[in-house]
Amino acid sequence: MKGKSLILATILALGTVGFAQGVGSDVDKAAKATGRVTEKAAKKTAHGSKKAAKGTEKAAKGTARDTEKGADKTADVTKKTARKTGHGVKKAATKTADALK
Repeated sequence: MKGKSLILATILALGTVGFAQGVGSDVDKAAKATGRVTEKAAKKTAHGSKKAAKGTEKAAKGTARDTEKGADKTADVTKKTARKTGHGVKKAATKTADALK
């Protein structure tokens, strides 16, 4: 009886060790899979950040270009208005001088 009990205990012990190794292997596989997924997610996040930065830079350049165009147009209109005002003032001054003679 002692021999059969010893054989049974040995079989159970070896089975437990095999089961523990299987669980350890599964945990290792899960950890590696998690690491791969995390690495991919980090790369995608970094890539998305670079794209966003490039988009922001492009928008800033476009805004600066449009602002410069607007400033040039404003300067042109101001110059034309000043010329017309100056011409009108000259006419009025001439008429006033003629009236005073």
